[in-house]
Amino acid sequence: MDLKILSLATDKTTDKLQEFLQTLKDDDLASLLQNQAVKGRAVGTLLRAVLKGSPCSEEDGALRRYKIYSCCIQLVESGDLQQDVASEIIGLLMLEVHHFPGPLLVDLASDFVGAVREDRLVNGKSLELLPIILTALATKKEVLACGKGDLNGEEYKRQLIDTLCSVRWPQRYMIQLTSVFKDVCLTPEEMNLVVAKVLTMFSKLNLQEIPPLVYQLLVLSSKGSRRSVLDGIIAFFRELDKQHREEQSSDELSELITAPADELYHVEGTVILHIVFAIKLDCELGRELLKHLKAGQQGDPSKCLCPFSIALLLSLTRIQRFEEQVFDLLKTSVVKSFKDLQLLQGSKFLQTLVPQRTCVSTMILEVVRNSVHSWDHVTQGLIEFGFILMDSYGPKKILDGKAVEIGTSLSKMTNQHACKLGANILLETFKIHEMIRQEILEQVLNRVVTRTSSPINHFLDLFSDIIMYAPLILQNCSKVTETFDYLTFLPLQTVQGLLKAVQPLLKISMSMRDSLILVLRKAMFASQLDARKSAVAGFLLLLKNFKVLGSLPSSQCTQSIGVTQVRVDVHSRYSAVANETFCLEIIDSLKRSLGQQADIRLMLYDGFYDVLRRNSQLASSIMQTLFSQLKQFYEPEPDLLPPLKLGACVLTQGSQIFLQEPLDHLLSCIQHCLAWYKSRVVPLQQGDEGEEEEEELYSELDDMLESITVRMIKSELEDFELDKSADFSQNTNVGIKNNICACLIMGVCEVLMEYNFSISNFSKSKFEEILSLFTCYKKFSDILSEKAGKGKAKMTSKVSDSLLSLKFVSDLLTALFRDSIQSHEESLSVLRSSGEFMHYAVNVTLQKIQQLIRTGHVSGPDGQNPDKIFQNLCDITRVLLWRYTSIPTSVEESGKKEKGKSISLLCLEGLQKTFSVVLQFYQPKVQQFLQALDVMGTEEEEAGVTVTQRASFQIRQFQRSLLNLLSSEEDDFNSKEALLLIAVLSTLSRLLEPTSPQFVQMLSWTSKICKEYSQEDASFCKSLMNLFFSLHVLYKSPVTLLRDLSQDIHGQLGDIDQDVEIEKTDHFAVVNLRTAAPTVCLLVLSQAEKVLEEVDWLIAKIKGSANQETLSDKVTPDASSQAVPPTLLIEKAIVMQLGTLVTFFHELVQTALPSGSCVDTLLKGLSKIYSTLTAFVKYYLQVCQSSRGIPNTVEKLVKLSGSHLTPVCYSFISYVQNKSSDAPKCSEKEKAAVSTTMAKVLRETKPIPNLVFAIEQYEKFLIQLSKKSKVNLMQHMKLSTSRDFKIKGSVLDMVLREDEEDENEEGTASAHTQQDREPAKKRRKKCLS
Repeated sequence: MDLKILSLATDKTTDKLQEFLQTLKDDDLASLLQNQAVKGRAVGTLLRAVLKGSPCSEEDGALRRYKIYSCCIQLVESGDLQQDVASEIIGLLMLEVHHFPGPLLVDLASDFVGAVREDRLVNGKSLELLPIILTALATKKEVLACGKGDLNGEEYKRQLIDTLCSVRWPQRYMIQLTSVFKDVCLTPEEMNLVVAKVLTMFSKLNLQEIPPLVYQLLVLSSKGSRRSVLDGIIAFFRELDKQHREEQSSDELSELITAPADELYHVEGTVILHIVFAIKLDCELGRELLKHLKAGQQGDPSKCLCPFSIALLLSLTRIQRFEEQVFDLLKTSVVKSFKDLQLLQGSKFLQTLVPQRTCVSTMILEVVRNSVHSWDHVTQGLIEFGFILMDSYGPKKILDGKAVEIGTSLSKMTNQHACKLGANILLETFKIHEMIRQEILEQVLNRVVTRTSSPINHFLDLFSDIIMYAPLILQNCSKVTETFDYLTFLPLQTVQGLLKAVQPLLKISMSMRDSLILVLRKAMFASQLDARKSAVAGFLLLLKNFKVLGSLPSSQCTQSIGVTQVRVDVHSRYSAVANETFCLEIIDSLKRSLGQQADIRLMLYDGFYDVLRRNSQLASSIMQTLFSQLKQFYEPEPDLLPPLKLGACVLTQGSQIFLQEPLDHLLSCIQHCLAWYKSRVVPLQQGDEGEEEEEELYSELDDMLESITVRMIKSELEDFELDKSADFSQNTNVGIKNNICACLIMGVCEVLMEYNFSISNFSKSKFEEILSLFTCYKKFSDILSEKAGKGKAKMTSKVSDSLLSLKFVSDLLTALFRDSIQSHEESLSVLRSSGEFMHYAVNVTLQKIQQLIRTGHVSGPDGQNPDKIFQNLCDITRVLLWRYTSIPTSVEESGKKEKGKSISLLCLEGLQKTFSVVLQFYQPKVQQFLQALDVMGTEEEEAGVTVTQRASFQIRQFQRSLLNLLSSEEDDFNSKEALLLIAVLSTLSRLLEPTSPQFVQMLSWTSKICKEYSQEDASFCKSLMNLFFSLHVLYKSPVTLLRDLSQDIHGQLGDIDQDVEIEKTDHFAVVNLRTAAPTVCLLVLSQAEKVLEEVDWLIAKIKGSANQETLSDKVTPDASSQAVPPTLLIEKAIVMQLGTLVTFFHELVQTALPSGSCVDTLLKGLSKIYSTLTAFVKYYLQVCQSSRGIPNTVEKLVKLSGSHLTPVCYSFISYVQNKSSDAPKCSEKEKAAVSTTMAKVLRETKPIPNLVFAIEQYEKFLIQLSKKSKVNLMQHMKLSTSRDFKIKGSVLDMVLREDEEDENEEGTASAHTQQDREPAKKRRKKCLS
């Protein structure tokens, strides 16, 4: 039979073939095709012959052809055919589809839809035919009969696609079904339908099946709906990630896919690769992705940005055209996220409306952790982004050797967080990815080496963290060794930071240590001073960190980096004996430095104590070196005055005078080393011969210091050749030399005071010597104060810091103020009897704390050790607190009047500084700090007390002090003390938890002070109100407070209309005639601006959310219903805020404010509220199409602004312009001239035109909203006043009288000229507006 069909098919005509085929039954033909296909014979030839004999022009042929198609489709789906046979059959069927008449095409397509609905397809191979059928159907223009009516081919295709997307797709051929549509021409509506269907199928697939389906979807997206595709993919993986995070803490099964995290992240990585590949081929897809994510920034960023989308963006940076845009988008997202977080944390009003979202920084760090799952395409982007953040947001300026941030406090905090995030990204990436470690290290070190003029502390910190993590990995790193070659060219701070960071490597790598020593030795002989200083700094660091056998354990000499070094010591290959040789070698090198400039000697003296404390076995060598140095400047004769050769300490080179030997620092170093030796080494000695030699050295040093003390006390000013008649000017060599010598003597006196105190054991004679030394110090201090004058600061800046150590200052204060031991009473009375000495002790304390605030450390021993500094701060604060609360300032000042501040006031200043320091540098230790201040209670009681409770206890003490001060007579009011008390309360109040009752108590107390106490001191009022506002915003919005304050200001200053009498309100007594303007006025306007910023932020949020809802409605129509309630709440809150602010401005704008800053700030504030109102109206223009319409509250707000604000704004503008005509006691001519000048100035200033423009913009958009919403919002708005041209009657009369009296023609001509000019001005203003 098959042979006959084939032979008939060779004929030129098909008549016989048709006749033969008509004689065959359909089943026979189907069996024949099936047998041939299964056997794999030439089924293609047979099928061609059958189709040739079944022309579609005849009804029988078309039906037979339809049945053949049905048979072949069943054959292909049966799975009995070989792959090539099935492909050949499908190929032949594809070629013949377009011959089918429309009705049969409809039947064929319907068969496919039915097969999908009933899950009759086995392998989905036949689905390759469906796109051809749908395309052929769309070309049929004739009307096709259908159950629901008559449709043409295109319409029927739409109906079939609709039906196909509404049925359930079997999981096994979902990918084939998706690929069907890529070859069909789809309308945008059909495209959206198909994309929505495929996206809903994601959750029904196994994870491994998702990447191929995503690939098909991306191919399909080239036809359109790119944003929907990307949004759907991102949303799916965002939910999947969220699901996995939740599953980490729970074993419950979810409706979504549950799979190991490893598998999920591998799938995500594959999908990201597919998307990036698709973007390479279709740039429009990349642009849509960026548009989609940028749009999401305005609303809730967490709906667009998630770990998956961030990883996708970072992968996209490999495509050059998108690289810059992606990094800009990520930078903006990070900064916006941090700013939003700061804004939320600082406002209770916002916290109640907007829930806390996941920060973008958390998501980025999650991407870093996930990148371990073969996300190599993400890591390069991560590294670049980390460095971009560090470069863009690191500190930009160096001031006094310290990196400082530039900008407002909000931007500073944001920049610090962004920079820290960049460092965390790089550190975590370094830990996870071994392959890119070299690149990260190279880039960090390149920045350290090349950026000599900008701060690089953040890079040094990162470098240190990297080394701490992997010292063994980096021990043979050539890049670190290469960096050593640049040490001599780097700033000293950079060298110190770099060498401190590489200490762990030097402990385990001999080659690295040798390379460094070679570089340092060369630097010791460099011609540049900075290079030699770097060498000394490097050698001192080495001495501190290499332990010598027999040295005291490191627990007894805690170092700021000691904890880490102990861990590294475990891997050390070097013995302590070798270290000793190495260290002694270094000391020999350093001895040569003692002959160099004063700066280098200073570094050595400051560093030797730390070396000694770390390596006690080097004590003998170091002390011998110091002893030899001191002998050069010591007068051995016991009766010779003065005891020191001060002349030898000063060097004259040509016409210049220099300090050659910082003798005071040398003595300070010796004194501290002696004290350490006596307290730590002597108790452990056993009496060896070597130790006896050391004993002799130390006793000789003791004798020398004792002799210097006695002789310094005996010395008069004349002995130093520095009496009051001596020259101290900065313009002569003698004067400069005398200044240097005086500073040296003062330093020596301080060192000797500390030395004698340390050995005194509370001996009365020693304390008398200390007082005598102080008298000597005071003489020179007074002379310098009197004589040096303005030039003093220039010369003494380097030695202005006191040489007393922080530990001694702490001990001295404790002894002076808190020591109540009976046996000490007599000796301490010597020091306590001197008021000047007591003042000096507290002043030095303040100086030390100020130095800590400025630089982060203090001079002297342990000045770099944060733990020791903290302990001393606790002791100092405890003493100052006791002294201030025990002896109030009022009691002290009533007793005796001395020049300068009283001790109690100095103590209060010290308290204010210490509280600030602790919050700045020791935030984690606040609990410990407050516990140290309150020594009462048992340990059990102490354990349960919170920071809030402890801070509240301290706050109450200062509250009592402030109340006492405010209750005193007005003449006795101490403004400085009040300001300090407010500063202390402000600092302590930051420790209170805003939800705690203690915080509420603090707020109500501050409110009570503001309401009940009236002080005319403007600075006190400003500080108090700032404290009040800072507390109030953390409790609730301050708008009602602003309204009350504006009424008080209005009552105090009067109305702009002098005929109107204002009823005075007395909400807050702190607002009086002296403080109302400018102090309180500027403060409330500043707060109003902050409230408007918050409202603007909320409007931007709900605008963005509305956009997101509009977009998501296209994919998931009921997604918006969930977001409506919070949006409504926010809208209501915005209306309340703006309504109250309108009443606030209504009061202020009618107030007779003085010219200047108040008027300017008010005009700017008015422009701002109108801009915010305009933004709110624009929001309703965007959303009013929905069924909600315009709420009544918004109508009321518009009415309020129209009736209460706009009219008085124009009155205020007229008041400001007319104010110039009130110039007192001047002739009419002068008055007219002043009026003209002022009018010109006002026309040229921006605030008034800006305000008018803002009002007009508001009214313009109100008109648009009225038309769109069919609500007449303009009925409450009055027509704007035209102020372009105004005839002032009084001025006109005056000019006319002058014209009559004046006979000079030039004067008349001048008047005419002026008249001619006016209309021109009017025309110009009209054009501009």
